[in-house]
Amino acid sequence: MANPHVLVIFGKAPIPGQVKTRLCPPLTADEAATLQGSLVLDVVERARAAAKSAQYDMVFACSPSHEHVFFKVLEDRQGLRLLDQVGDDLGARMHRTFQELFDRGYKQVVVVGTDVPTLPGSTFAAAFRALKDHDLVLGPALDGGYYLIGLKRPAPDLFAGIPWSADQVVALTRKKAEGLGLKTALLPSYRDLDRLEDLQALIGEAKSAPKTFSPRTAGVLQTLADRLSSRREA
Repeated sequence: MANPHVLVIFGKAPIPGQVKTRLCPPLTADEAATLQGSLVLDVVERARAAAKSAQYDMVFACSPSHEHVFFKVLEDRQGLRLLDQVGDDLGARMHRTFQELFDRGYKQVVVVGTDVPTLPGSTFAAAFRALKDHDLVLGPALDGGYYLIGLKRPAPDLFAGIPWSADQVVALTRKKAEGLGLKTALLPSYRDLDRLEDLQALIGEAKSAPKTFSPRTAGVLQTLADRLSSRREA
């Protein structure tokens, strides 16, 4: 293995009824799936573009399975290597992914989610730079979770006992890291798209600063805004 750094995109296939369920209603299951698909493609495209200069390998950690046709298309068109998310909760799945990639010989592993449509491609290189003199790097989300986590050695205790749906995920993770003697770096905070208030805020951002978004996701957000407006008026 020539490259010691690997970026892992952690995401779900855009299956109606299984993604972005907290947005339904007012979104339909199909609309939520369309949004999910656009978010996934955003991260993949930005990460691939940034990898040309930042020099890291890329892997997609798939849910529900790497056999899903969506991931097979990604593998074929984007040249991504696929692996399955395995574990009973998010923490177990992330730990298993970190462990598997460290076992393959990687020295720095960064995991990023797919819920931040405004995340710039420069974030990935920044995360790897932070790991040069830190043990842990976190990208905080505005809701108290994190959109990115990076390590340079396994830390299973970091993922144990965390209430993943709560608003204290970053705070609890930092406290655990301190107890484990891990030196932590923080990246800038961004809004992830999980709740209706996030959708509404990002629709507003897409109108005021469209270049922050991919044209595809800006278009999806505008379509959803128009549909939601028409439903309220009906």
